[in-house]
Amino acid sequence: MKISVVLNLLNEKRHIRDLLDSLVIQEQPFEIVVVDAGSWDGTVGIIEEYGKNFPGIRLYHKPGSRGESTNYGIIKAQGDAIATIGGDCIANPFWLQELRKSLKKYDIVAGKTINIGYHAFEDLERVELFHEGVDISHPSASMVWKKEVLDEVVGFDAWFVTAEDIDLNFRAVSKGYKFGYNPNAIVYHRTKGSFRGFLKQAFWNGWGRKQLTMKHGYLWSSYKPQRLIETSKSFWALVRLVFAVLGYLCCKFFEKSPYTAPEGSRPRRFAFLFPGR
Repeated sequence: MKISVVLNLLNEKRHIRDLLDSLVIQEQPFEIVVVDAGSWDGTVGIIEEYGKNFPGIRLYHKPGSRGESTNYGIIKAQGDAIATIGGDCIANPFWLQELRKSLKKYDIVAGKTINIGYHAFEDLERVELFHEGVDISHPSASMVWKKEVLDEVVGFDAWFVTAEDIDLNFRAVSKGYKFGYNPNAIVYHRTKGSFRGFLKQAFWNGWGRKQLTMKHGYLWSSYKPQRLIETSKSFWALVRLVFAVLGYLCCKFFEKSPYTAPEGSRPRRFAFLFPGR
């Protein structure tokens, strides 16, 4: 099974070499489809440099939300399955091999993501979201979908600021596709390098979680109350929770859902507080 690794990148000059070095050694057959979302820091030049030595790397340009840019890469992909990984990640040498193994049994496979960086951020755990008994909140920093799955659910919803991967998994599981987890498909993910970046991420994650409820309705029963408490014990976990709640509330009061309002009326308030993605 040929796998297309779709990268959606914006200003990853600092990390892109490490990511590409970890990808070009993966088990064949695979291709790397890079979609630049408008980088201005030299990321594109590095990708072009790698493309000269590795013809399996193809570069495209598609500014927009993470969903828009990734969807463009999916359209250009030629593989039987689509894998995604973050621009600030490093793949284990056996990452694709392990994902490929699991695709024999499942339609969607999540790998294991290990945080590396500032130790206080490394220890933070995500808050799982369950749908039909499946944890659909695994990050797209280490995931693969059979192409037929993405074709049927029509890819990512470009409306989402974050949580577009959770939304996609929600829709796929609703259609009966089998979701699996392979802890041996490992990706190392760098935590945010600054407190501002950490707070920005928490804010927009909260915004994305509210977007999920705006699209799919009441979801609090899909969370496990005990896990919500367990993941909020440390100081930084509480800080993350506060900014996530702030993002959630800002989205609630200032975002207009395309599922309840006319298309096009989607104001992005508070973007001046945390510009960028």
